Amino acid sequence: MTTIRTTGSIEPYTDLELKKSIDAGETPGPKIHVTGPYLEGKGTFALQLHQLSGPEEAVKTVNFWIDEGVDNFKAYMFITRAELGAAIQAAHKRGVKVTGHLCAVNFREAADLGIDDLEHGLFVDTEFISGKKEDQCPDYGEDPVGMAKLDVKAGPLHDTIQYLIQHHVAVTSTLPVFEMGSFPGRPTMQKRVLDALTLESRNQVLANRLRASDVSRIRKQWGSDVSPYEAAFKKEEEFEYAFSKAGGLLLAGLDPTGMGGVIAGFGDQREVELLVEAGFSPVEAIHIATYNGAQYLGDLDRIGTIAAGKQADLVVIKGDPSKKIEDIENVETVFKDGVGYDSDKLIESVRGVAGSR
Repeated sequence: MTTIRTTGSIEPYTDLELKKSIDAGETPGPKIHVTGPYLEGKGTFALQLHQLSGPEEAVKTVNFWIDEGVDNFKAYMFITRAELGAAIQAAHKRGVKVTGHLCAVNFREAADLGIDDLEHGLFVDTEFISGKKEDQCPDYGEDPVGMAKLDVKAGPLHDTIQYLIQHHVAVTSTLPVFEMGSFPGRPTMQKRVLDALTLESRNQVLANRLRASDVSRIRKQWGSDVSPYEAAFKKEEEFEYAFSKAGGLLLAGLDPTGMGGVIAGFGDQREVELLVEAGFSPVEAIHIATYNGAQYLGDLDRIGTIAAGKQADLVVIKGDPSKKIEDIENVETVFKDGVGYDSDKLIESVRGVAGSR
């Protein structure tokens, strides 16, 4: 990746300083659209996140961090409709977009408030959870059994897809994080991923994988030897394919949380492979990961496609991912602004580091 958008920050000043270092040529790295700190409401499970006290503080927070240099925001799970609406209005007044990993607010409510993008897709849309109360995140924010029964071609889910498209709301696909932790047997843990992790992180990931594959635990929890997340994952793929084919702007991303085995770069490549599994052609999947992302960021005049006058941001791949999508993993050289970087050397320089910071 030669251009990225962070999606919520625990250390926004770190991200801003890293961006400055990269832009100055002092550190190799992509062009970064820095997202401000998570816009979170009361009740969060994460001690690192500031909890907004109401709409006024949401506006104050947005304006402060735009002044500091961020150009995106991400709303999080416990934010209320009033806080989210105020944040979106304040951000839009200054030309800044807001995305969200939501829970207390569902997708249609967020669309009504003017949100620009929704992270993670159907897995985190709480509008289909029975008993969901306004401005409250359900104790159990996912219902894989109910999710798998939804129909993308008719009924409430189909209507939500149309609603998001009508309100010009993008959706960010993060299939790798759900594949990693949802059900046993996949993905196969690649050596390159394990090599990139610290020893402690590697041991934890492998322990998590073993737990996910424990059939006795699955049977005890779900009364079956098969986890319902497998069917839910397929439904997520169906949702994203239907959303895109109906005219929605689908973006490609990843998430390094969950079981901890999804790593930036490698995870982005896996995301494109999973889009193909979802039904997209290799070329369509690559288009989603490049053109669509540039379009959302407002950078399509500079990046996203290969054309005269655009930035020389390119990757040299051994193979042909337009025919065999797995070839996308065989990156030999990354060109950013016309300067070539040896992919293998960059990866080797951070061997055993992922998970330490």
